[in-house]
Amino acid sequence: MQCIGDSYGLTWSRAAATMRPVMPRETISIDLLIFGGGVAGLWLLDEAVRAGHDALLLEKTALGAGQTIWSQGIIHGGVKYALDGIMNPSAQAIRDMPALWRACLAGELEPRLAGVRVRSHHCYLWQTASLASRMGMMGARIGLRVAPIVLNRDERPSVLRDCPGVVARLDEQVIDPASLLAELAARQADRIALYDADAAEFVPSGSGSGRGIRLRHPESGTSLELMATTVVLAAGGGNPSLAERFGLPHASGEMQIRPLHMALVRGKPDRLPELYGHCVDGGRTRVTITSAMDRFSRRVWQVGGEIAERGVKMSSEALRAFCAAELEAVLPGLDISKLEFGAYVAPRAERATRDGKRPEGCSFIASHGVIRAWPTKLALAPRLATDILASLPSPSGRASGVVEAMSSWPRPAVAEPPWETESNWADVRSSPR
Repeated sequence: MQCIGDSYGLTWSRAAATMRPVMPRETISIDLLIFGGGVAGLWLLDEAVRAGHDALLLEKTALGAGQTIWSQGIIHGGVKYALDGIMNPSAQAIRDMPALWRACLAGELEPRLAGVRVRSHHCYLWQTASLASRMGMMGARIGLRVAPIVLNRDERPSVLRDCPGVVARLDEQVIDPASLLAELAARQADRIALYDADAAEFVPSGSGSGRGIRLRHPESGTSLELMATTVVLAAGGGNPSLAERFGLPHASGEMQIRPLHMALVRGKPDRLPELYGHCVDGGRTRVTITSAMDRFSRRVWQVGGEIAERGVKMSSEALRAFCAAELEAVLPGLDISKLEFGAYVAPRAERATRDGKRPEGCSFIASHGVIRAWPTKLALAPRLATDILASLPSPSGRASGVVEAMSSWPRPAVAEPPWETESNWADVRSSPR
């Protein structure tokens, strides 16, 4: 993890505020100000408060909007990164996460998240008929905390009974991201607020008075200045613009965007079975499928893996057709005739790498009291929080009154999952509707 210490020497200008009426302003100094209400920001907030830090989280839209709510909710243990039989850094970085999450979800370890909805306590791995697929399944067993357990044919779920190769169970839990967001937010509800990012005035490092933000209450119009010892940007794709407003314009080169074009499938539960798992084809994850129920009690599959990587170069219509063909290939017993298909774009904001590929783990960069953070995977949010917490100054121990000051501010809701916002659904023979 590399820290950058360059100073850009920028100062905040009051020009934009000269025409506004003068309102009484309250100034509050806190230890930690977090931007971004996804899993990374919420987990860090909880860890920081439990460690004694006076902290507040600001979200501009909805909790988890973007990467967290787009996630399939799999608590990866590294199998998908070790299909070639090599214990690479990505697999090493994530292999301890399932045990930690399992303890938290069972209420045995802080943060105690027993209220989070666990969709499944395990995933399945299955093969296509290719030799490369069989080799990939062998590679998945090497050096991991969570290794696949091969199932007898009568132990397989019905949707995988007709698969020609090995089917294995993998003890990677699948959670409902919306439920996780709600549970984490409820633990620190009085330290989370919705704010208007466009109307806010940022106080960047180098201004002479620390770093923070000036907010105006949306109803009363009263002004509040929050000054923080440390600011953490955990806003995914929003990090560069926030960094610039804090006087760090060169931070845009610290982040990369890797696009995904995810597929969706929906149907009645008797037509679309519940399934969580990965189809392995050589050293690649051909498809990754997770299941949920929509508001009309239809089952929905999120379909990722290689299909979402290749889908980046496809239109939504082409991806729907490709998804249908892939499902028929990897799930021989599935009847797709009564199913509808959709798609959504899910760009991944990550710490930039030299080759533009996925970072090996979570990471953050700190300079001038402003930390830019990227968890890389949902499962790595606890590790990112631990790493950031270890880098912070000791808690001040002061009682700032920030909870009382923010008590009348609006709170962000949890973002809607992608299948509730996708409007272009179609079966494989019709136009979108």
